[in-house]
Amino acid sequence: LRFEGDGPLEKIIVEAESNGMVRGYVKVPHVDLPLKNGKFDVSGALGDSGLLTVVKDLRLKEPYTGMVELYTGEIGEDLAFYLTESEQIPSAVGLGVSLDTDGGVSAAGGFLIQSFPPYQKETVDGLIDQIQEISSITEMISEGKTPEQLLDILFSGIPFDILEERPLAFQCSCSKERVEKALIALGREEIEAMISRQKETTVTCEFCRESYQLTREELEQLVEHMLPSSGEKGALH
Repeated sequence: LRFEGDGPLEKIIVEAESNGMVRGYVKVPHVDLPLKNGKFDVSGALGDSGLLTVVKDLRLKEPYTGMVELYTGEIGEDLAFYLTESEQIPSAVGLGVSLDTDGGVSAAGGFLIQSFPPYQKETVDGLIDQIQEISSITEMISEGKTPEQLLDILFSGIPFDILEERPLAFQCSCSKERVEKALIALGREEIEAMISRQKETTVTCEFCRESYQLTREELEQLVEHMLPSSGEKGALH
């Protein structure tokens, strides 16, 4: 997911894998805005004008990419708008996050509910009414409500079955090998410029802030294994 808005936060990037690994970052993390109706002013930070881009790896030749304009600047509302408008799946999304006194995340969670045909209109209407009447997701998460308890509240009076449980965790997939591939993608000239400027190059992952150092010798080895650029005679071995 990529949220790009006209607010001071500028951009939010989130990547999630099917195994429950999640990572993400914001372009300008140190944004301090006053509370809005007692809640974090997400739309004020992200902005209400911009784009939401969704990229899905469906194991096809090319990833699926969908894009819509930001609807409100609220993450949950914009996701629901995208799913309903772009993917034509009626959806309800609720998100909540609680911070501790030093600004760290003490609890976070949410729900995504989608209706697929065939379905009973009465059931969907009842679920919509129930969602509109529930208290703040942030409050319930802060109180320690489990996912199962959230389901009981959301589907009050509506029978449901739990088909699968899967743990979620922040885990970054960065590595020195991926850093080297990213540098190679920049091209020979850019790497040679790095070699001429400094003895060692440091690359920091935007997701987890892990830093990777590459010596001049390592950069030279990358250049040696690259194909010659267009117009360059000879070949490197």
